[in-house]
Amino acid sequence: MKTIVDAQQIDKVYGARGNTFTALTGIDLTVREGEFVGIMGPSGAGKSTLLNILATIDQPTTGEILIDGTSILNMKEEQLSAFRRDKLGFIFQDYNLLDTLSVKDNILLPLALAKVNVQEMEQRVYEIADRFGIRSILDKYPYQISGGQKQRTAASRAIVSKPKLILADEPTGALDSKSATDLLESLQNLSKEDKATILMVTHDAFAASYCTRVLFIKDGSMFTELVKGTSTRKEFFKKILDVLAVLGGGASDVI
Repeated sequence: MKTIVDAQQIDKVYGARGNTFTALTGIDLTVREGEFVGIMGPSGAGKSTLLNILATIDQPTTGEILIDGTSILNMKEEQLSAFRRDKLGFIFQDYNLLDTLSVKDNILLPLALAKVNVQEMEQRVYEIADRFGIRSILDKYPYQISGGQKQRTAASRAIVSKPKLILADEPTGALDSKSATDLLESLQNLSKEDKATILMVTHDAFAASYCTRVLFIKDGSMFTELVKGTSTRKEFFKKILDVLAVLGGGASDVI
């Protein structure tokens, strides 16, 4: 199976001279095509720092990162912009939708930036909208739809360009339980059926139980990992809770 993310010995140190803070130490991470990987750990463990580095938003102090076989370090800003557009999809907790654009135009945006032809854009948008159950709201604007619909719109925008890697930062954090379940089931199906590769930072054991594998970070280092394997989702959920208990918190207060 093709390797999408290969990160080796990632360190991240903030500050200079005597006033420094080490956010990540010696992180090794390999993610293969079609995996749905969760990242969990206590507050301040380094989860978001790691996600930002993989998203090319931040740079490690030391280490090497290949995404789809390409080193993302030492790229110029113009190269990074093109790389993000062509290879990465982002789903954020606060949706990041443009209020002046309709749901359809929000989803279309990455394709328009990539200069995809109109006929293909239309086809892709309708396919994605059907998959996420939002075809009926394509003409509405973000202020006219619910939080769950906004997040499914954001997820549709993230995957419409068929990125090699989808990065999700607390995607269910602002959703009610039904909306969260709908989104997680859609992401799980993308992983299984389309071989979409997804990395998701979450504080929620329920959300993590939809993953094929969960990595736990503590004090900037890899603590352990769980592989779902043949476990049911409920069994996997229980295993995740057990690790979180060892890490020092329950399902709701470990972030």
